[in-house]
Amino acid sequence: MAIQATGVLLEGCVLSLISKEDTYGYILTQYVKDSLGVSESTLYPVMRRLQTEGCLEVYDTPHNGRNRRYYRITELGREKYKAAIEKWQDFVKRVDSVIYQGGEKQ
Repeated sequence: MAIQATGVLLEGCVLSLISKEDTYGYILTQYVKDSLGVSESTLYPVMRRLQTEGCLEVYDTPHNGRNRRYYRITELGREKYKAAIEKWQDFVKRVDSVIYQGGEKQ
């Protein structure tokens, strides 16, 4: 059974990765794609939405004659990231209560 990562979960994952250090788009999308099986065409709109909302800032840096687009988390983005963690923890707790009802975690 595959569980799809969407919405708040993807935003939280993107914000988590960028909260550690500024990251350029390709590395970010490859990491999430490899970890969660989410396509680049799904991730770039998430990153643009976070930028539009003021959660991410974007800047370009020259690299080997080309520009790399880096993403930096803002204070608003850090707040949204913390909220995503809380939502995730609540969600996991509620799912666990259903899945493990009458049984034990293994």
